[in-house]
Amino acid sequence: MADYQRVRRQQLLREAEGYLELITAFHAPYSAKPALRRTMAERVLATLRRMPPTTGHRGHALYLQGQALRVLSRYKEAVEAFKEAAELDPDNLRLWLALGWCHKRCGRLDLAIQALEEALCVDSSEAIVHYNLACYWSLARNVKLSVAYLARAFELDPNYRDHVHAEADFDPIRQHPDFLSLTSVIV
Repeated sequence: MADYQRVRRQQLLREAEGYLELITAFHAPYSAKPALRRTMAERVLATLRRMPPTTGHRGHALYLQGQALRVLSRYKEAVEAFKEAAELDPDNLRLWLALGWCHKRCGRLDLAIQALEEALCVDSSEAIVHYNLACYWSLARNVKLSVAYLARAFELDPNYRDHVHAEADFDPIRQHPDFLSLTSVIV
């Protein structure tokens, strides 16, 4: 019976992952329409509800649940799923990024920043963590920290320079001399 439950858990996890992949596989203009995205996210949640009541892969299931709730713009619920998943899998960088993303959308920049500081403890070599911290500190109107994290993101991956001009999160500091100095450097 234990083997059956293990296999069934894995099948259901793969099914939920498949729905999420269908939601996120393509970017505009090829991405799924909002109604289809919602339907697929609801299927992820329904699939996860069918999982056998054991603890195996619980962290991953909670991560998938959080991602589905995020697609549905149910950010507070997603935060709870991601927090519980992070307790089970604290070294999962994707969890901390997703948690920060949802905290931001709940209006909790302090917690978004805290989540990404945890992400730095997991892997400080990921440019996306530094870039997102730069965004959040910009929204908090802390130019010094925003520019410092943005500079580090550029060091780790110069391609992030291409995203700055369209990133609304930098609007609060966009005209600051330090920001202009960093972003106008030709490489």
